[in-house]
Parts: sequence; C-alpha cells; structure tokens
Amino acid sequence: MNRPAFELADIVRAQGHRFLNRYGSVINYQQLKALRAIRNCRTAALGHHVDACPKCGHAAQSFNSCRNRNCPKCQAGNRRRWIESRKREVLGVEYFHVVFTVPSKLNALALQNQRLFYSLLFQASAATLLEVAANPKHLGAKIGFVSILHTWGQNLLEHPHAHCLIPQGGISQDSKRWVHSRRRFFLPKKVLGRVFRGKLVDGLRRLYRKKKLKLAGTLAYLNDPKQFAEFIRKLHRHEWVIDVRPALGGAEQVIRYLGRYTHRVAISNHRLTNFDGQRVTFLWKDYAHDGIWKEMTLDAAEFLRRFVLHVLPKGFVRIRFYGFLANRFRAKSLKLCRELLSADTSETEDHNPDPLPEPSAWLCPHCGTRMLIVQRFSPAQWSSRGSFIEN
Repeated sequence: MNRPAFELADIVRAQGHRFLNRYGSVINYQQLKALRAIRNCRTAALGHHVDACPKCGHAAQSFNSCRNRNCPKCQAGNRRRWIESRKREVLGVEYFHVVFTVPSKLNALALQNQRLFYSLLFQASAATLLEVAANPKHLGAKIGFVSILHTWGQNLLEHPHAHCLIPQGGISQDSKRWVHSRRRFFLPKKVLGRVFRGKLVDGLRRLYRKKKLKLAGTLAYLNDPKQFAEFIRKLHRHEWVIDVRPALGGAEQVIRYLGRYTHRVAISNHRLTNFDGQRVTFLWKDYAHDGIWKEMTLDAAEFLRRFVLHVLPKGFVRIRFYGFLANRFRAKSLKLCRELLSADTSETEDHNPDPLPEPSAWLCPHCGTRMLIVQRFSPAQWSSRGSFIEN
C-alpha cells in the first residue's frame, strides 16, 4: 500500500495550537497524551535506532514509533502480533459476526460516562448472547466469542457498538457434544435486540440509583428522577437493531476478518484525501445510502475534536473474551471443543491454519534480508524540534 499523501500527524502538528486554544479546557490527559504521541511518532522526538543487514552489512537509521493504540501508523504491528497469538484458538467451524449498537439517544450519555457506559455495553451484549444461546428454543448451547469495542461512526462522531465474532455453534449443556447452528442463521435478531435492550437499560437504572452517572450540560435535566424515568421509557418505545451477519468461512478467513476489527482506530491515514492547512477532507461511507463512499470536509480543529472523542480511558480493555473463550477457561474449553468437533463430521477446517504471510517489513534494499536493530539512541542524542505540547 502506498504511503498516504496526508497523515493525522500532519494535522496535529499544523493545527494543534488552535485545537488546544479552542478545546483545551475540556479534553483530558489521555486525549492530550494520544495527540502528543501521534505528533511525535517516527520523528526525532522519540529517538532513533540503527538497522543493519546481517548478510551484506548495509546500515540505515530509522525513527522510533510511538506505539500508542490511537496512532494510525502503529496498529499494523500490534494487529499482527495479536492475530498470531489468537491463531491457535480459532476452531475448525465457520463463524458469525454479531454487531450490538445502541440508539443515538444514548451517545451523549456515553461520552460523559465512557468507562461506565462502555463496560455496560460489553456486559449487556455478552450476557445477551450467552443467555439467548443457552435457551433450548434457540441453540441450547454454551458459546464462546471475542467482543471488540468501536466507539465511532464513519463521520467520526460518537457511535458506540460492539463487534462479536462467534463460532457456528457451541458446547451442549451436558458437555458431551457440539451443537451446530444453521449456516445462515445463528440466533434470532429480534430476540437479541429485546434482551439486549432490557439488560442495558436495567444497567443504566442501577447506575442511576447508585448516583454513578455523570449528567452535566445538555444532560443535566436527567438529574430529575422523573425526567430520567421518561428518558428510559423512550428507549423502550422502539426495537433495538442487532446485526447478525452470516458465516464468514473457515479458520484462515476468520483470522483475516478479525484483523479488520481488532486494532482499528477512528480513522486511518489512507482515508484522508486533502489538508490545506486549515480544513481536512476525508472519505466516509454513507450506510444510510447503500454504503456509498463520499467526501466530508471539516475545520481542522473540529476534525481533531471528533478524533479525540474516541480516545478511551486509561487502561480500558477494548477486546474481551466471553463464554468458553474467557481467559480462565479458554485452554480447557478449547481442548474440549476440538475433541467434540473431531468426532463430528461437520468439522471441515484445520484448526491450526498455516501462518499468515509475513507483512511488509524493513528489508535490506540491496539483498532483501530482514534488517536487525544494532544500536538505539534516545531523543537527547538527536536534535529535537519544537512542539505545541510541552513534554
């Protein structure tokens, strides 16, 4: 893939001062830290290292990466390492992709209560899948899945949703057989939507009773219990739409599919089409009109404001495992799954797929051998540039 003409870092460097002057009083430390990391990524500010070819001796220097999880330039390596560690956990069955999205009425509440709301989104969506799948009327099995939080829409505004990747079936309640779901049908959408709605709304009620929700600014009126009760009632007046996408294919396809969702940031550099120093133009997919790609132009400060909305609280885990894939049960449960599937003729895929092709890496331009780091230098050993955010 060619290097993009414009990068998020260019916008931060050019318009960081103006963004801070306008929004500095409302952004938090984690957001500021993310902008600083993106601005400094692969520049002298983070130091550099010397690479050498072990075959022909060619040497070259490179600037260090910031490794911040919000940096669009630092996700490829993180994604690759995560996918490699998951590779042996993929079962030899097809997978479903289920997306839980909350109504837009909850977006402002989510922004003011990120840690609480996003945790509740994880809990409610996971409990919904486990409960509905365990019901004999539907699947009657114990399932396992990975859940990935995304907080953005294509226009960079708040749009919290959880992507869940689930094997096609689960372990029977007596743990003696693998229960298969239909290939084009996993669990009923309407049932999932209603159960999810009930669990998330009940969770909001509990948080409200315990006075844990922050309700300020445009949400201040919800501090009145009657107003909050009416707000909750409105959430019950329409169906919550859950997207259940059909089976993806075998193990290798699932691994590649996971890579599209795990270490994604709100916007990639390749979606940026123009930056004139003041205004940013980027591509976005309009799902309301058949997913047509369009261009949107924003003032740079507004663009950065939208971007930092999706910087998660410190230490917040955005990739989680549930059911038989939960960390404490995973090794034992996967062994059982494979034993059950090996006795079932429906397992058609090898659960140990071949390693994915190596991604593009820093190779010697003369002989093509992988370069090795032979020396590191700190920022103090390299001339640093001025910056708009003090270190």
